Parts: sequence; structure tokens; C-alpha cells
Amino acid sequence: MTACGRRIAVRCLRLAPAERPISRVTLDVGRDQGDEPGVWAALTADEARDVAHLLLRYADLAENDTEPAGPTPEGSPSP
Repeated sequence: MTACGRRIAVRCLRLAPAERPISRVTLDVGRDQGDEPGVWAALTADEARDVAHLLLRYADLAENDTEPAGPTPEGSPSP
């Protein structure tokens, strides 16, 4: 559970159509304490790894109260 009351669930989703099985990592950010809706995403393995790296990078920045070195990866928020 996050500090704002949201539950975050990470799971593996496997769909098995005969011609091509599909696997995704799902990220489900649930409703907040005020019952505002959450979000859901299905990521490829590479996308999930990219998000994991960004989360670790920004967690380190948050703990150390520092600015990121170098350009911010495309599509990621500025700290």
C-alpha cells in the first residue's frame, strides 16, 4: 500500500491463443482513499524492465535528494 492509500499489484498475464501465446507484466494501481479510480497497464517484459530501472533510479534520487545525471529518458517525468 502506498502512502496515499493505493494498492499496487504486479502480476504476470498469459493469454494462450493457438497461433501465438502472449505474456505481459500487468501493473494495477488501485483506487485512492478518496475512491478516485486507478490505472492499469500491460507491459512487455522489456517495458517492465525499463519501468523497473526508472523506479530504482528515481527512488535513489528521492532518498538522496539529488538531481538526475544526464538527460531524462523519453516519456519519463522530470523529478
